[in-house]
Amino acid sequence: MGGRLSRALARRLGRSRLREHLPAEVDGECVFCRIVDGRGEASVVASSDRAVAFLDLQPLVPGHVLVVPRAHAAHLADVEDVDGAALWSLAARVAAGLRAAGLADGVNLLLADGAVAWQTVWHVHLHVIPRRRGDGLRLLAAWTRPERARLDATAEQIRASLE
Repeated sequence: MGGRLSRALARRLGRSRLREHLPAEVDGECVFCRIVDGRGEASVVASSDRAVAFLDLQPLVPGHVLVVPRAHAAHLADVEDVDGAALWSLAARVAAGLRAAGLADGVNLLLADGAVAWQTVWHVHLHVIPRRRGDGLRLLAAWTRPERARLDATAEQIRASLE
């Protein structure tokens, strides 16, 4: 997250520590690709032939896991369908494991695609965030309730843009 936004969120969440910006690359190489091929340090939780799940270095809560495709893809649109399916499947396994381990009563999944969406490592990764009642995590937003005509117009705009 960006500096000003991070500080504002930290204040709202009552958290004193801000997320440290860790390097997205080491020696010009993607940190997640290094983890996938076994050359980067990680606390691996699970893996499949197409995806790897490991603990986040700066977890929101204990058990916060990142799931990445083995094939490098900077953005969601770059992920092959088979890798996207593997990402989702492994995230579901991890979520079940978090519940079975007693670390979660629920789970949030978050995929940040693009800098404006808080993506800081340019390798697609899905956050699997275990949730417990009273954990203090909140999504703060200016929620709206558009009229049906506006929703329909937006849906049409999206449909017309699909490839």
